[in-house]
Parts: sequence; structure tokens; C-alpha cells
Amino acid sequence: MAMGIWFTDVTPDQINQLAPRTLVERIGIEFVEVGPDYLKARMPVDERTVQPARILHGGASVVLAETLGSVAAYLCIDPAQKTAVGLDINANHVRSVREGHVTGKVVPIHLGNSTHIWQIDIHDAHERLVCIARITIAILDQKNQPGR
Repeated sequence: MAMGIWFTDVTPDQINQLAPRTLVERIGIEFVEVGPDYLKARMPVDERTVQPARILHGGASVVLAETLGSVAAYLCIDPAQKTAVGLDINANHVRSVREGHVTGKVVPIHLGNSTHIWQIDIHDAHERLVCIARITIAILDQKNQPGR
């Protein structure tokens, strides 16, 4: 597979190995596909991700969207030189889901030197749109990384 927009070739299994002991692992997000300019990940709709009404929690959809956008931005940069941190995210919830999995696909809207903008569409098992989100990511020099 061609690298496309990614800094290096990467597989879904390699991305999934980044998640031990994180929120991503705790709620069951799993990367399933890497394309030349997109990533896909899925998330279960179960006791970890539903609200009291037993439908997918909107916050869980936002976690999936932020995970996809942040990982995609990180995969576009040289991690020895840069880091990627979220600045803003918004989401519109279109349809409820009660069971199964939802799958998110992230694609770039803008890949600049200091910011990235990514769109994430989340669909249910029947390919119906559940949520659409957009995230803005700051691309920082490693020396400006938060906490350093």
C-alpha cells in the first residue's frame, strides 16, 4: 500500500498497540483500516458507551472522533520534530444506535504546517450516518510540547 499522506507506513495493528491502559482501550475502540488518506476505527455500542437510555452516548461518539483525528494528525508528522494536540472539536449527532458497533472514518480537510482540520463521519452497521464531527489539531514543535 502507498503511504499517501502518512509520514510512515502503518497498519491498524500497529496503531492499536498505542492504546494499552488508555480510554481508547477501555471503551473498546479498535482501528480497522488505513487508507492512503483516511483511517477507520470501530467502537462497540455496549455498557461502556451507552447513556442511561441505553443508546450510544454522544460523548462516546466524540471520543471516537477525537481519537481518529488525533491519531491521523500524529501519523502525518515526524514525531521526532513535531507533536499534535487537539484544539477544538464539534459534533452533530444525527441518529441513535442501540447495539452493535459504529465505525468512524477520518479524512483531512486541511493539512497545514501549524494546524490540521479533519472530518470524521461515524456510521452504524447499516451504513447510516450517526454523527459528523470536525476537529482542529495544533501541530507544535517538540520543544513546545505541553508538559515540557
